[in-house]
Order: sequence, then structure tokens, then C-alpha cells
Amino acid sequence: MKKTYALLAAGVLAAALGVTGGLIVFGKSSDKYAQCREGQVGGGTIGGPFELIDGQGNSVTDADVITGPTLVYFGYTFCPDVCPFDNQRNAEAVDILEERGIDVKPVFISVDPARDTPEVMGEYAEMMHPRMVGLSGSEDQVKAAADAYKVYYQAQKAEDGFYLVDHTTFTYLMMPGEGFMDFFRREVTAEQMADRVACFAEAG
Repeated sequence: MKKTYALLAAGVLAAALGVTGGLIVFGKSSDKYAQCREGQVGGGTIGGPFELIDGQGNSVTDADVITGPTLVYFGYTFCPDVCPFDNQRNAEAVDILEERGIDVKPVFISVDPARDTPEVMGEYAEMMHPRMVGLSGSEDQVKAAADAYKVYYQAQKAEDGFYLVDHTTFTYLMMPGEGFMDFFRREVTAEQMADRVACFAEAG
């Protein structure tokens, strides 16, 4: 009798493992980027259509900008520390990826259109990285882009004409035809970012 129960239990366990294994296999097969994600579920609603102005004064859409793997970051040029650090980290990751033969475009979108004119954004982006694209626009255009990416921003009360802007500090990895892939927090290093972006680029 004990042997019968043991065999029955073994059969149930094997069946359970088979079902679990099947779920794992089929689950992974439905998302070719599963191994690249850090606990982030793909197919989210982050990202979407936008129309902004580049540093040369040209009106551009998301389709014009996101033509390959793209790192999108929202901030502003008067940001005293966070934005320069994050943009520099993103630029460094782009250089690391270039050495690996992977072209990635860094994009910087202003959440302070009152001070960040398209010209200002273009100059700032060029200073950060030769391939970085700086974008601004009207208040409505910037808000539409920020809303698409679920980005929060709020200008603080101005003192003597100067003010800071609170804003979301994630960097978003976007790919044409795929949309939002993953996001990177501030504590992620350039090397870690490069490794994860490379995983997505190679899996695609």
C-alpha cells in the first residue's frame, strides 16, 4: 500500500513539474525579451505618439526619433545635479554599446519649456553626446509627451526668477515597432545599463 501511495505521489509530482515546465517554456516563448527584463513586464502603456521640436527647429515625431534602440530621459537644463548625472550615465552607456557594435540613441526631453527652448536643448544635448537628441516644444507638446511616458513634473515656486522642477528620473528603453522595453533607475550604472540594452538589442 505504501508503495502504491509512493508511486501515486511521484506521478502527481511529475505531472505538476511537467505542467510547470510547460508554463515556463511557453511563458518565455511568448516574450523573446524575458531574459533581459529585471522584473519588468513588457507590453506596458509607457510611451506613445508625440510631436516636439529638435535643436534645429524641426518638428519631429516619436517615429522620427525612435529609429533604433533609444534611451529616453525627461529633465531640464537648469537641473543642478540629477539631470547632468543621469544624462552623462546614459551617454557613457551609449559609448560602451558602440564599442560592442550596437548603436543606441540617447534622447533628452525637457520638462521646462519656458526656459529650455529647442536651441538651448540642442546645445545642451550636443555638449553631452554627439548623438544625443535634445527636444522641447510648447507647454502642451511637452505635457503630451510626458503624459505618454507617465512622467511626473512640477515646477517649484520661483524665487528671484529662479526655480527648480521636480520630475520623474527614470530612463526608458524604447525600440521601433516594439515600443517600451524596460526602464532604468538612477542607481543603475552605465555598465549595467549597457548590458541590459545589449540583451534587448541582440534578442530583437
